[in-house]
Amino acid sequence: MKKTLLAILSIAIAFTAMQPSQAQDEKVLAIIDTAINAKNFPSIVHEVCFTTVKSSIPTQNMSCPNGELFMEGPGAAAAPWPASINNGTYHGDSMVKAALVTNPDVKIVFVRFADVTSLGNHRGDPNALIAAIDWVSKNASKYSIDALSISQSGVSTDLKTRDRVLHPACSDARTATAVAQLKNINVPTFAATGNDGLSNLVGFPACITDVIGVGAMGSPTQLEKATNRGPGLDMVALGKVTVTKYNGSVTDISGSSAATVVSASSYINKNTGRTFTDYINSLVKINISGVSYPYSSK
Repeated sequence: MKKTLLAILSIAIAFTAMQPSQAQDEKVLAIIDTAINAKNFPSIVHEVCFTTVKSSIPTQNMSCPNGELFMEGPGAAAAPWPASINNGTYHGDSMVKAALVTNPDVKIVFVRFADVTSLGNHRGDPNALIAAIDWVSKNASKYSIDALSISQSGVSTDLKTRDRVLHPACSDARTATAVAQLKNINVPTFAATGNDGLSNLVGFPACITDVIGVGAMGSPTQLEKATNRGPGLDMVALGKVTVTKYNGSVTDISGSSAATVVSASSYINKNTGRTFTDYINSLVKINISGVSYPYSSK
């Protein structure tokens, strides 16, 4: 009997228009996430937005800031006011902060894929995420992108058995092609395996061939309990980063989301002309339950 699947995509929880030609010594990280308050991050050099929902009701409108399903340029990745002080941008802002803590000199191309309302309600749509990955693949050379970080993870639930199963998008050919094209120009794609506590399943897009699935370490020898593992977990990193909030206080962000952006930003910081395979081979390996994983440190 054909199984019915419920797709779930979860948050694995000064504007300067970038010119196509970046200085040769600048390193650029593309981040796909919820939304950002870009005026707080001079390191953001380009913004893009993909959403899937438009509404004439302001509090239900999840479109890009221009009212459309796509926007590119200054302000494109922003969420509607007052969502920027609610949870609509928190995850995206946190990922940028973690990237900068790891590598203060990195420049960032931020791609918003989440539908965000003015109330701060948001959801991640896999179709918008697929479009965002495809955009990065097609524009990586134009914007001198060195790596892609996706701190998002989606799994599905079999409505009959309630078992967690692979997200349908794991078989999406468009995403597989985009990631393979990035790999061919030595631009690795890092994605969170997810924080569902699954022992033999990782989320989308970490499940895609050629995506580097990243899990979070809770200690020097153990994965965080919530980190998804199994086929598709390719490397690990410490799943906690301390960042400064806008009010000056400090807080920790954690999970496979943090581990993913740390791994991507660290790769850009440490790699000097090597292929990604050579870089991975140079990392310290950690044995977890009989499996050896490359460990990415800041």
